[in-house]
Amino acid sequence: MQANSLSSWRTMLGVLGFSSLTLGIMAQSPAAAAERVNNVVLVHGGFVDGGGWEAVYKLLKAKGYNVSIVQNPTTTLAADVAATKAVLDTQDGPVVLVGHSYGGAVISEAGNDAKVSRLVYIAAFAPDKGESVQKLIANPSPGAPVPPILAPVNGFLMLDKAKFAASFAGDVKPERATFLANAQVPWGVEALGGEVTTAAWRTKPSWYLVTKDDKMIPPDAQRAMSKRASATVVETPGSHAIYESKPETVAALIEKAATFQH
Repeated sequence: MQANSLSSWRTMLGVLGFSSLTLGIMAQSPAAAAERVNNVVLVHGGFVDGGGWEAVYKLLKAKGYNVSIVQNPTTTLAADVAATKAVLDTQDGPVVLVGHSYGGAVISEAGNDAKVSRLVYIAAFAPDKGESVQKLIANPSPGAPVPPILAPVNGFLMLDKAKFAASFAGDVKPERATFLANAQVPWGVEALGGEVTTAAWRTKPSWYLVTKDDKMIPPDAQRAMSKRASATVVETPGSHAIYESKPETVAALIEKAATFQH
């Protein structure tokens, strides 16, 4: 199964060779309310910034969660982990740490922080010790969808703007997808090559949202990674930009993690 899982992860790229708070508490038992992890930290992936989390942020804030968004630079894994830890340091208690796409690699490393109690992967990579995103996407299978990543320029990658919507944000409103294509954050090749030293999902409970229409990380690769991490899995139709197109679904999974009772 391990070999099959690794093969499925390698199907991704090729070009890289790449209600109110009160009502919510009333609905729970007193013990469940006491168990709720109130701090949520959101980590974005490559090609985008933290602004895409806004709808998820608002939904969770309406439920009384303390929500923070990391503006990780996506230059190197070490820099992105450091940016995440800087936000974790400001939290006043246990944290649900959430990562989208490449952000999953970031939370797999940063999640070893003592404040992190739960991990949530949103259509994300979940590398193990010694793995990088680049290793997971090497040697793609024939016929696998290939995201339109352009050749590196000065150590950074970008998606073809004309093909961005179809590959990254197929179910996002066209005008928003066009904006995202033109507001891309260059993704550092060194970030893709950064290796996880200790996978936090091996010692902390995790949840995973599989996006069944994803053209960036194939659904089968998502399923393989979530299974290896023994994550609680929810599947939904949707593109890689599920946090923008279906923020309610994403927020609901984060709430499941936050209210989980051991």
